[in-house]
Amino acid sequence: MTVTQTTPVTTEETEQAPTRTDLCAAGPRRHPRPDGQDRYTISEVVAFTGLTAHTLRWYERIGLMAHVDRSHTGQRRYTNRDLDWLDLVGKLRLTGMPVADMVRYAELVRAGENTYGERHALLEATRRDVLDRIAELRDTLAVLDRKISFYADAGPQQPH
Repeated sequence: MTVTQTTPVTTEETEQAPTRTDLCAAGPRRHPRPDGQDRYTISEVVAFTGLTAHTLRWYERIGLMAHVDRSHTGQRRYTNRDLDWLDLVGKLRLTGMPVADMVRYAELVRAGENTYGERHALLEATRRDVLDRIAELRDTLAVLDRKISFYADAGPQQPH
């Protein structure tokens, strides 16, 4: 899920209310290169993320990723921010969120702060779905545990 970090806004001798920054990743993470030196080729991003080059191009084509900068030769150049976004997309995929909803979320992010309410609602619905799936998995695990216990108590074990 997206993490909101509160950071103070500083001006000369003036104290203002903190601003909220919507971080793309689950939390602070180390990037392979520092900001400003973060120009990654598609093959480097493939190595970092485990995604295929085809998947990265598809994400861009369907609007799941914002436009990726290009070098003077036309090669894609990804940034740390892109890596953070891909990390979030991976988390959303794990929730079972449909691709159409992920694309909608990406559109809302690009549309700006006035979409916070809609983003919140979309993530809340996804959270409810995840909690339902967790409950189903716990029930399934309980059935497996009972079966395993039954067979463990039933007699001689078969060789592995």
